[in-house]
Amino acid sequence: MELTGSVPAASALAAAHEVIRQPLGQILPRLSATLDRLIPHLAAAELSTHCAHSPFKTYGEGSLAGRITTADLHPLVASVPAGQPWQGTARIGGDEHPVLAVASDATPRGALLVLVRSENVAIAGPDTAVVQAMWDLVTSHFDRLATEAVPGTLAQSRAAAGERARVIAELTETHATALSGLLGVLRGRGLDDAAARAAAVDLAVNALVELRAETERDQAVAEEPAGQAFARLADSLRPLVRYSPVRLELGAPDSARPLAADVAHAARAIVRAVLLTALEQDAVGRIHVGWHLTNGELRATVRDDGPGELSTCTFGPSRVGERLEALGGRLDIDAVPGWGTTVTATIPLGAPDTSPADPLRSLGARELEVLRHLARGHRNRVIAQELHISESTVKFHVANILTKLGVASRGEASALFHSVA
Repeated sequence: MELTGSVPAASALAAAHEVIRQPLGQILPRLSATLDRLIPHLAAAELSTHCAHSPFKTYGEGSLAGRITTADLHPLVASVPAGQPWQGTARIGGDEHPVLAVASDATPRGALLVLVRSENVAIAGPDTAVVQAMWDLVTSHFDRLATEAVPGTLAQSRAAAGERARVIAELTETHATALSGLLGVLRGRGLDDAAARAAAVDLAVNALVELRAETERDQAVAEEPAGQAFARLADSLRPLVRYSPVRLELGAPDSARPLAADVAHAARAIVRAVLLTALEQDAVGRIHVGWHLTNGELRATVRDDGPGELSTCTFGPSRVGERLEALGGRLDIDAVPGWGTTVTATIPLGAPDTSPADPLRSLGARELEVLRHLARGHRNRVIAQELHISESTVKFHVANILTKLGVASRGEASALFHSVA
C-alpha cells in the first residue's frame, strides 16, 4: 500500500502493518516504497544502534545508496531531536542533497531515518508527522525483537555482527600497520628530524590511499589472482619492518589461481596479526612469510627465529582462530625453544561443507501446531476451534510464526513447512 497526502488514519495503519510484517531485511525497502508517494526520495538510510539485525542499512538508487556511510548520518543523529522531523540540506554520499531526517526515542538508544529527497520543496507538517509515526512504530518493532531474543532473529544478528566484527578487525589491523610503521620512523635513530617527518608523512598518505582503495577493490572484485593477493599483503607488511632490525623474507605463491575475495582477505588479515605478534618477541632477527596453494587449500606460513615461545593462546586477542573457524580452516603452531616458531594457517579454498539448519527449530510447540493447520489451508476460526483457543490468540501465533520464519505471508509459511516436513 502506498501513502498520499492527507493520509487517513486507517490507511496509515494498514500501510504500517504491511511494513513491519516483512522479513527483517525487507523492512527498509518496504518502508521506502510506502513513503515514496508521500515523500518522493532517491534513497533511504537508517541508523538504529539497538537493531538486532544490523544497525546501518541503505536502500534506493545504487549509485547513491551505495555511497552513503554512517559518517554521513552521525551529524544528523547529533542534531535532530526525537519526535521533531527535520528537513534541510545535508552532505550525503559525497554530495549535498535535500533530506528529511526523522529521529525516534522509542528505544533507549534511539534510531534515525533519513530520506534523501529528489526535490527540494517544503514538506507539509501532517506528512512529516505520518513519517514520524511510521518510524516510531518500526523502531519499536525492532526493539521488541531484540528484547525478546527471538531465536531466528538472534541467528541473523549473530551473522551480521560477525561480518561487522570481521570488517572492523581488518580495518583495525590496517590502521595498526600504518601506525606501527609511523612508530618505527619516530623511534628510528638513523634518521634526522626532517627525514623522519618526510617518511612519516609518506607512510600516512600511503595508508590513507590504501584504506580508500581497499574499499573500492573489495566492492568491485569478487576474486583476485593469488600472486596479486600476496603482493597486496607484502605491501602492507613492509612498513612494519622498514625501520626495524628484523629482516622480512617473502615467499609468493607459485600459482596464478584466482582466490575468492573472502579467502584472500582473511589470509592477509591473519598473516598481519601473526606478524605483529611475532614482532613483539625479543631477539627476532628474521621472519619469513609465505603462501602455498594446493588443489583444495591455501597455507599461509609465518616463520621466525625468535625464542620459540608462541602458542595458540598468544593469538587469542587478535581473533586468528575465530577467523579461521568461520572459513573452516585451522591453525598449527610449531614452536621450538631457542630456535623459533612456525605458524601455519590453513584455509579451504571452497566454502565449508555445512548442513542447512532446520528453519522450523525456532518455533515453539504451540506455534508448530498452528503452522501445521496453516499448511492444511485452515483459517483462523478453524484453527481456534481445533486447538481450543481464541481467534485473537491464533492471530498472535501466526504473527510470531511469520516473524520467526522470516516470511511475508501464510502461504510462504505453509510452503516452507511442506519443504522440510
